[in-house]
Amino acid sequence: MNDRVSPARRPGAVSVLGGPTTVIDIGGLRLVADPTFDDPGDHGYLTKTAGPAVGEDALGPVDAVLVSHDLHPDNLDTRGRAFALASRLVLTGPAAARRLGTPAQGLPAWESVTLPRPSGGTVTVHSVPAQHGPDDGERDEQGHVNCEVTGFVLTGEGLPTVYVSGDNASLAVVAEIARRMPPVDVAVLFVGAARVPSKMRGRPLTLTAQRAGAAASVLGSPVVVAAHCDGWAHFSETRSDIERAFDDAGLAGQLRTAGNGEWIDLSHSVTVR
Repeated sequence: MNDRVSPARRPGAVSVLGGPTTVIDIGGLRLVADPTFDDPGDHGYLTKTAGPAVGEDALGPVDAVLVSHDLHPDNLDTRGRAFALASRLVLTGPAAARRLGTPAQGLPAWESVTLPRPSGGTVTVHSVPAQHGPDDGERDEQGHVNCEVTGFVLTGEGLPTVYVSGDNASLAVVAEIARRMPPVDVAVLFVGAARVPSKMRGRPLTLTAQRAGAAASVLGSPVVVAAHCDGWAHFSETRSDIERAFDDAGLAGQLRTAGNGEWIDLSHSVTVR
């Protein structure tokens, strides 16, 4: 069994704790995406079915929290929000940053923030688009489907390039990211085919398993990690569905799996391009 997440940092590793919550150790830094630490139960129109494999107290200090969006409890619940706001820095979209307040910093799409590494050098966090629903979904005044959602790309000299999709359902968005960003070595894809009957006629609001395989092909990523596919009742596909779809597409060798809260080591899986 792989080691579980603890305060000790890895040179390069990813762990999905449950739901979308992902710990990324890279370049001496620790970043946490979409923290959700509440116990199972009802959250308005959504139902949480399982808590995280590792609680927030086990993570130690983190260098930044990446919040794809703050309006849906499956991506930022009550304890996740408290965890984020107690951190040094929260990176998110501009509207979410205004709602969250300090220490949140809003990043419009294609803008970036550079974080210093403990041993020298930097990790740059790039904000990239995400579309939280189908292409013909109703858009708000800012052009967002469902709500503002932000994806992230992490880059640094000598480090693998890591993409965190956030709640994105659009292959066109993935293609634009592939065109504008450096080659993605590790793709953390929010899959699960999330469906809410009252939204978009119940159509998927995030990547289906099949579309995740297509996204992996577009990105050409040698390592793909599936997140956002368990722990909530509105996820309509499981990790087994994702594994089957990747196998059907001939991409099973790219998909890396581990139990929630266990590390996926990147040092032996990725050759920096």
